[in-house]
Amino acid sequence: MSGGTAGGSALDVPGFADVEAAARRIASQVRHTPVVTSREIDRLVGAEVALKCENLQRAGAFKFRGASNAVLSLRDEDAAGGVCTHSSGNHGAALALAARLRSIPATVVMPAGAPRVKRRAVESHGGEIVECEPTLAARETMLRRVVEERGGRVIHPYDNFHVIAGQGTAALELVDDPRPAPWSEPLGGPVEALLVPVGGGGLLGGTTLVGAKRGRRVFGAEPARADDAMRSLRAGRIIPVEAPDTIADGLRTSLGERNFAIIRREVEDILTVSEESILAAMRLLWEHTKLVVEPSGAVPLAALLQHGPPRGAARIGVVLSGGNADLDALGPGLNP
Repeated sequence: MSGGTAGGSALDVPGFADVEAAARRIASQVRHTPVVTSREIDRLVGAEVALKCENLQRAGAFKFRGASNAVLSLRDEDAAGGVCTHSSGNHGAALALAARLRSIPATVVMPAGAPRVKRRAVESHGGEIVECEPTLAARETMLRRVVEERGGRVIHPYDNFHVIAGQGTAALELVDDPRPAPWSEPLGGPVEALLVPVGGGGLLGGTTLVGAKRGRRVFGAEPARADDAMRSLRAGRIIPVEAPDTIADGLRTSLGERNFAIIRREVEDILTVSEESILAAMRLLWEHTKLVVEPSGAVPLAALLQHGPPRGAARIGVVLSGGNADLDALGPGLNP
């Protein structure tokens, strides 16, 4: 384990070796998701784009990597009482599945109004939902109450050592062992830059550990209506998100301290995108790759469409972070 600091406080943050350890630990549970390419997307972006399909991961999102690593890292005596968390959906579903695979209970505090598809996912994997008001403060308060009343180990959705290391395994596969889907065109060479969505920062933190070790440039992408990560990176301190109003519900959270301790050292930039660009990216993916990707997962492609490729990068690896789209809610926006 490597140390790190953020805001002057010593933090227990993972290093690249922890990502490698996570990859070994979770290998039997997670899917080694394929990489998909599209000539039309390459043409529109102006560079080769390798799409890492975490929308095809178990539980429908990259979150299963971190949740699995966290649950499998628990000692038997710590796991016996079950696990709990707060989540807008994907981490909750991932934790419920990881807990079920270890035969322990999972409780998920979810905000009222969370997408129905994500509530159903939590319940389908055996997780128990406790509802709260749709604010971070309410989620954290309710989670403390759950721990007091029921016990259980808290697995934070992003500011957690093992979660961050687990999320980094998606980028590790993309860089070290990309597996193109049979219908995809081969890349002209290794990816030179990595671009992933950022909300709480678990995926970007883990990706940064891989990028720094493997010599790849790393970028984040987030909605302009929830641009706290971009502002935090430029200010050199965490600036919490205020009243995020974006269709990308998975990116409405503020950065975690452990994640920021990693991100601030190595991330080259964080790009922001409009809501219109997110919808356009989703539609492009559906039409040209036949992939169902939720708004949060489409944000990195939206960044490439809106801003163009990073200067000097001919091949960009993009993590499509999840596929749990609420199609009923998105239908009108996708059919202008």
